[in-house]
Amino acid sequence: MASVTLIGAPIEEGSGRRGCSMGPTALRIAGIDSVLQSLGFTVHDSGDLKPEPAAEFAAEATLKHLPVVAAYTRALDAATFAAAEAGSVPIILGGDHALSMGSVSGMARHAEKVGRPLFVLWLDAHADFNTPATTPSGNMHGMPVAFFCGQPGFPAILPEDRPKVAPARVYQIGIRSVDEAERREIATHGVKVFDMRALDENGAAATVREVLAAVEAENGLLHVSFDLDFLDPDIGPGVGTTVPGGATFREAHLIMEMLCDSGCVASLDIVELNPFLDDRGRSARVLVELAASLFGRRILDRPTRSA
Repeated sequence: MASVTLIGAPIEEGSGRRGCSMGPTALRIAGIDSVLQSLGFTVHDSGDLKPEPAAEFAAEATLKHLPVVAAYTRALDAATFAAAEAGSVPIILGGDHALSMGSVSGMARHAEKVGRPLFVLWLDAHADFNTPATTPSGNMHGMPVAFFCGQPGFPAILPEDRPKVAPARVYQIGIRSVDEAERREIATHGVKVFDMRALDENGAAATVREVLAAVEAENGLLHVSFDLDFLDPDIGPGVGTTVPGGATFREAHLIMEMLCDSGCVASLDIVELNPFLDDRGRSARVLVELAASLFGRRILDRPTRSA
């Protein structure tokens, strides 16, 4: 029986706004474990990580809450790698998007060990390709892609010689808010970006087929990082970084279903859920439903919820 491992990452320090630390609990209350079990998976819940701040780092204006973010990065790198090495699919319950600094790094180590390239599908309103030199806010949830792609300027949070993700193997869908410096860096390094206009013009199915074709051509592993603000705020209001004009409920489910069919997905982040901003658990339930689609639930299997 296939196995998944839930890893709680109650980090909110990367976002500059409190509330994301409640995200893992909200996803568990919404039933992510029982839904995955009903789909035939053995579910291991490893609980929430609680790393001590990395004492060798001092917080600074350009890298806010660096000691905490560094500690979570190291803990998630280790936990994600261990779960993947054990043959399980790591599912990181967030927590803000800074957590992907660790989860993707752990999967990059695993991918190198098994001799396959790692691809990242970044479902998000934001590119998150800022570095310490370009960040306008200092909030590290805007930096994970630059970090795991090995961009310069970061302190020694993880070893410099660690496996990194080639920027050309990062595919971003749903982007609609990018800082000017990020825009230049993305173009320079070859990150593949499908903004909402591309999604509107080409459709979700054609966009995902292009991503999956690239992964399959190299026999790659795919890490999916799902930010709640990928969705339109009317669907997922429980996020502190809302940007109008996001993906619809149906588009998101189609993407998840196609990813499931591909068999390429090796790991998943669910990030930026802030229950304090949510509407009676609505966003958490939507995220659990999308995770169910990614792991095999089909339209005909979905229960009808009472109003």
